[in-house]
Amino acid sequence: MMEWTGLALLILVGVGIISTGLPAAFILIAVASIGALFGLAAGTIPLSLLGALPGRLINLFDNDLLQALPLYVTMGLLLGRLPVADALYRSSNAILPKGGSAVSGMLLGALLGPMNGSVGASVLGLSRVVAPRLSAEGVKPATRDAVIAVASTLGVLVPPSLVLILLSDAMLQAHTTAVTATGRMDRVINTQDVFHAALAPAGIFLILCIALAWHAGRGQDFSASRERVTPQQIILAAIALVSLLVLLGGVATGYFYAVEAAAMGAFALLIGGIVSGRLGPKVLNEVLRDAIAITGALFSLLIAATTFTLVLRLLGTDKLVNNLVGGIPGGDIPAVAIVLAVIGLCAFVLDAFEIIFVVVPIVIPPLLIRVADARWVAVLVLLTLQSSFLLPPFGYALMMVRGTAKSPAPFRAFVRALMPFLVAQWMLLVLVLLVPKLVHIGENAASSTRNLAAPVSNEEIDKRLRDMIPPLPAYELK
Repeated sequence: MMEWTGLALLILVGVGIISTGLPAAFILIAVASIGALFGLAAGTIPLSLLGALPGRLINLFDNDLLQALPLYVTMGLLLGRLPVADALYRSSNAILPKGGSAVSGMLLGALLGPMNGSVGASVLGLSRVVAPRLSAEGVKPATRDAVIAVASTLGVLVPPSLVLILLSDAMLQAHTTAVTATGRMDRVINTQDVFHAALAPAGIFLILCIALAWHAGRGQDFSASRERVTPQQIILAAIALVSLLVLLGGVATGYFYAVEAAAMGAFALLIGGIVSGRLGPKVLNEVLRDAIAITGALFSLLIAATTFTLVLRLLGTDKLVNNLVGGIPGGDIPAVAIVLAVIGLCAFVLDAFEIIFVVVPIVIPPLLIRVADARWVAVLVLLTLQSSFLLPPFGYALMMVRGTAKSPAPFRAFVRALMPFLVAQWMLLVLVLLVPKLVHIGENAASSTRNLAAPVSNEEIDKRLRDMIPPLPAYELK
């Protein structure tokens, strides 16, 4: 009975977020407190076990990867203050023929999305730079809003996005739990593994989005004039393009770690802004204040989610989920599909960060106990999270686009313009689900996270250990 209480608490979190409008961190802490008090009253949770929370939080913040959070947030804010996005968009538009304005917006989202750190920051940046120009160039409002919404989510798939980094860390912990529970000899997945696994699906989706954006942009008014690009903007765009490609390529290929890349990008933008005079003391103070506020919100959500998941484990909900996932009939594909459907349902009430911090630690470890291919599962979860940003009517990217647009398109027209991109995204999700080899392109034996040999029994382990012990000398045997 107490095991099912944890699932009731998870539903209560969703109801609280929808009905109250309070921050998710506050709701998680409140519901976790209710669950802990209920467990104490029922005698299920000893008071001494709750003392494990401080140590759990200390171990959480020992993770070096969390240093990337404030750095990526700062990068996103600096990109919003500097003319880099504007120069890239104008230069791309100057190269592409008329009708390619939507493609320019899509390419800009793919380039700057990973640097912005979050979908919200990408929406704000693209709405400021791309939306007015698409409108001036005759692109229909529904197409304009759809392009901005989809382009803002491309950074989720392209490393080193903030969502991808946080999911990689959650997958590492989930895979560690699964390997420990099963005794498999697999190498535990790491951030670079997820980066590499996401490259092929990200490339496929980017090509599909560019093709769809080109088709949608053909209906614009060709009589509309374009803004001319200046030589200074061309130079800035060229420098920015080379820098971004080197940075993204370095992270994707493992030459740079995510924290190093974030530090280099933030430092370069900061120096460039100061030298160009765009970052005066007042503007810089605003940027740093906003960076601290956003980073604080992310860390508070992480702390609240860690507290909540601890209470669920003390209630035994993790064992219940383990039994439910283990009891799914069929092979790996049905099990993964059902878990992804659960994550998709959670996306209607939780955003991607809340799903990573709350849902993934609960449902992914039992799934990885059953399904050995952690890379495959990680990319499928990533694609599901990206899709959650675009799910009508409450997708985060959709709400952000409509909230920031000065003249938003009618919602039905918006959804119709968005539908081809959603179909392409869902087709890619099904393709990766049915063809796991897509996430293993370029993987060699040294980087493999799976031990494809048959599981080793306890008797075989004992035998191998005895074989490793040298035989005793003849005189000792006598």
